[in-house]
Amino acid sequence: MKIGFDAKRLFNNFTGLGNYSRFVVDALANRFPEHAYALYTPRLRHHPETTPYQQGNFIVRTPESVLSKQFASVWRSYALGNVAAQDGVQIFHGLSNELPVTKPASLKTVVTVHDLIFKRFPQYYKAIDVQIYTWKLKKACASADVVIAVSQQTSNDLQEFMQVPASKIQVVYQGCHPNFKTLVSEAQKQEVRKKYNLPHEYLLCVGTLERRKNALTLVKAISKLNDSPPLVLVGKATAYTKEITAFVEANKLQQRVMILQHVSFVDLPAVYQMAHVFVYPSLFEGFGIPIVEAIVSGVPVITSTGSCFMEAGGSGARYVNPENEEELRMQIKAVSLDTDLRNKMITTSQAYIKQFEPPVIAQNLMQVYQSLR
Repeated sequence: MKIGFDAKRLFNNFTGLGNYSRFVVDALANRFPEHAYALYTPRLRHHPETTPYQQGNFIVRTPESVLSKQFASVWRSYALGNVAAQDGVQIFHGLSNELPVTKPASLKTVVTVHDLIFKRFPQYYKAIDVQIYTWKLKKACASADVVIAVSQQTSNDLQEFMQVPASKIQVVYQGCHPNFKTLVSEAQKQEVRKKYNLPHEYLLCVGTLERRKNALTLVKAISKLNDSPPLVLVGKATAYTKEITAFVEANKLQQRVMILQHVSFVDLPAVYQMAHVFVYPSLFEGFGIPIVEAIVSGVPVITSTGSCFMEAGGSGARYVNPENEEELRMQIKAVSLDTDLRNKMITTSQAYIKQFEPPVIAQNLMQVYQSLR
C-alpha cells in the first residue's frame, strides 16, 4: 500500500505538530516497512531531524513547476490531492487538522485533529485566526473518510463544536519521541545540569509559557511552600511570561523559580530525567504530551483534573483542580516529601503508558487505513 502524508510540519516544525508528524511516520515505517510512504511538503527544510526521511522507503514530493513553487501554499491546499492520486497514493493522511480542499473521489483520506482549543478558548486567539481554523477544520472533517482524534476529549469536542458524527471518529493516542525513554548517562546529565545551571533537585513544568498553561498559579503555589524543591519552567515565552517574572521579582523568588526559554530538544530528556516531580497544571489540552514525556522519563506526575489529563496520565498520576492554589500546593508537598509514594506513582504509570508505544500506535493507525481499502 502507498500512504501519503501532508508532511509540511514534519519538515518545517521542530516542536509539537512536527514531533507528532515524525513520530507517526517513524512508527509506521518501522512497524510496516513493506508499505511505501510519500511525504508531501510545500518546502523542504534541511535539518538533522529530517534527514532520515529523504532515504529508505520514503518518497518526498515538493512543488515542481515554477508556478507551484511560487504559490506553494496554494499547491498544498488545492493541488496536493490530485498530485497524490496521480502518484498512486491510496490513503492520504493529513497530520495536523487539515486536508487538501480538493481531491479525486478515489483518494481515501484521514485527518488527525489534535484539539479544538481555538473553539473552547477563543479569547486566546485573534478573531480572524479562529475563523480560519474553523473553516479549515470543518472542510477537513467533511472531506475525510475517517477523523482521528488524539484523545477522547478531542473526540467529544469534534462532536460538540463541529457536529462530526461519532461513527466517523477514531481515537488513536499519540506517543512521544523515543529519546525520552532512552536513559541519559550520568555524565550527560551533569553536563546538561551545568549548561543550564539546574539545581540538584527541582520540580519541572514544560510547555509554552502562555495563560492556558497556568504556570503563574504553580509559581504562587510554591511561593508558600518552603520545603519543596525549586521550580524549573521550560518553555517559549509569551506576553503572559511577564506576569510570571513580575510575581517572582515582587516576592523575591529568584532562588526558587527558574525560567528556561531555550532548552534544546536534544537536552530535554536529561532535563526530564533529573526532575524530582513533574507538575503540569494546564487548564485545557487536546492530549498533554508533556505528561507522557515525563512518565516515559520515569518522573512522577501531578496534573489537572478534567479535559484529557487522565487519558494521558492514567491512575499513576495525581490530579488537582488547576485553579485551586492550595490544593496544588498540598499535592506538591505530599509527592515531593514521600519517596515511597513517588516510586509507586512511577511504577503504576509505567504500566499505563505501554499503550503509547510506537508499535501500538502504528498498529492502531494501520487498522484505520486498512478499514478504508
